Amino acid sequence: MTTRVLLVDDEKNVLSALRRALFDDPYEIMTASSAEEALEIMKLHSFKVVISDERMTGMQGVDFLARVRVLSPETVRILLTGHGTMEAAMKAVNLGGIYRFFTKPWNDLEIRFAVRSAVEKYDLEEENRRLLSTIRSQALEFKVLERRYPGISRVEKDRHGSFVLPDISEEDVERLIAECDLETGAKE
Repeated sequence: MTTRVLLVDDEKNVLSALRRALFDDPYEIMTASSAEEALEIMKLHSFKVVISDERMTGMQGVDFLARVRVLSPETVRILLTGHGTMEAAMKAVNLGGIYRFFTKPWNDLEIRFAVRSAVEKYDLEEENRRLLSTIRSQALEFKVLERRYPGISRVEKDRHGSFVLPDISEEDVERLIAECDLETGAKE
């Protein structure tokens, strides 16, 4: 997936400043001047990171990020505010599940680092989802094999340390090999 970042603010100069702060990084940056516009853009594109201002005309940033959390829970959310209070930060974390909270004016290096960290977080969580899916699939295959060939997953050793193979017929072995060949695409 392309590393896409969405910047949302109703002030063009803030969007330009954020774009400049991230200019040297390899992101595809898209901008929206309102939460409503951002939600429309998100219908067409997926984003690894969304950075939103808190106070905007129309929908507020915390409410917007709460919607993003529902529509695209894997997207990492960052909030900017010119009026940073502990209450606002707590509300943002609780409603929007934000990753980071910055007050204006921000430090460009901190924003760059936060976005890089957010992208890494997204990528790691994506890899975890992929691995979990693989594990679930393999566990299901394991259960099917165990049901078809009871004891196939059990390993026993005799008193000399040699592996003891379960009592399965030659026909069962041939069928199992054929099934494995079908799954892997191997030819005789």
